[in-house]
Amino acid sequence: MTDNNQNELERTRQATDWDRFQATLPDGGFMQTSWWAEFMENLGWGHFGVVVRDGGTILGGAQVLRNLFSPGHCYYYIPEGPALPADPEDGAQVHQYIMAYIEKVRQNDKNNVSHLRIEPRWERLPGYITGFNAARSWMEPRNTLCIDLALPEDGMLAQMKPKGRYNVGLARRYGVTVVEDASPQGVADFLRLYNETISRQNILGKRQTYFYPLIDMLTELDQGSIFFAEYAGERIAAVLTVHFGCRVTYFYGGSTERHRQVMAPYLLHFEIMLRMKTRGYQSYDLYGIAPSDQPEHKWANLSAFKRKLGGQEFQFVPAQEYVYDAEAYERYKNSKANKS
Repeated sequence: MTDNNQNELERTRQATDWDRFQATLPDGGFMQTSWWAEFMENLGWGHFGVVVRDGGTILGGAQVLRNLFSPGHCYYYIPEGPALPADPEDGAQVHQYIMAYIEKVRQNDKNNVSHLRIEPRWERLPGYITGFNAARSWMEPRNTLCIDLALPEDGMLAQMKPKGRYNVGLARRYGVTVVEDASPQGVADFLRLYNETISRQNILGKRQTYFYPLIDMLTELDQGSIFFAEYAGERIAAVLTVHFGCRVTYFYGGSTERHRQVMAPYLLHFEIMLRMKTRGYQSYDLYGIAPSDQPEHKWANLSAFKRKLGGQEFQFVPAQEYVYDAEAYERYKNSKANKS
C-alpha cells in the first residue's frame, strides 16, 4: 500500500471517529461533520479540523470552515461548534488547544484571516471564552424549537397548541396523506414547492445547485430525506429533513397556496415526528424561529406556525467573533454590506 493510500485511509478513519463523537453530543450538530465540510467544499469553502484526544478518546475539537470573501482575504467559521467538555476546567484546556491550533493554521494561511466566527448550540457562554465579541448577525438561527419524540403519540399531540392539534385532526379528516420520496421526481417536486414558497414570501432562497448535491449526499449517507403531504392526487407541501445523532432537523420546506383549507403542513410535520420516533430519534428540531419579542421579524408568520406544533424553545448564545486583523475585519463587513 502506498503512503498516499495509507494517509487517505487514516484521514477517513479520523473523520469517521469525529462524526461518531459529534453524534453523541447533546449540543453537537450535522454542520460539524466531515461530510458537511465536504459538501461546503463543493460550494467554494475550504476547511480544516482540529481534534483533541486523551489517548484514543476524543475530548473535543472543531471542524473549521474557511471562506474567501475578497481576493487575499478570508475568515474562519465554526458552525454548531466548537465541541468542548462539560467540565469547566477540561473545557478551558480543550478550548485553549483549539485556539492555539487555529492560530497555527492562520499563521501559515496564504490569505489574510480577518476573524474567527463560532455559532455553538450553547445556552450560556462559558466564562473561559474570552477575547470574543457578540456578533450582531448570525449565519445559523440562534432561536429554535425542539419537540421531544420520546413522548407517546397522544403526548406529542397534547403538547401542541390547541390550534395545532385541531389542524392535525382536520387534515386527517380531509384525507391528507404523507409519503417519503427522495427520488429524482421527489427532488423536482420539492424544488417546485420550495421555489413557489420563497417567491410568494418574497425572500431570498437557495439555488437549485445547492439542493441537488445536498439531497444526493443526505440520501446516499442515509442522513436525510424528503417528505410530502398529498391531497387529491397532488403534492401540496414538502419538508427536507436532516438526520444526525439523536436529532432530526426540519431544514427546508415549501407549500402551495392551493388547498390551504386542508391544513396539510400540520399533518406533514406530525407524521414526520411519528416516523422518526419509530426510527429511534429523540428530538425534532424545527430549526429557526423568530424571538418571541420581535413580532415584526421576517420569520414571524412561519414562527407562529411552528409554535403551534409545540416543543421546548431554545435561545442559543449570539454568534461570537474573534478578530485577528481589525482592518481586514472592516473589509469583511463592507463586503457583506455590499452583498445585502
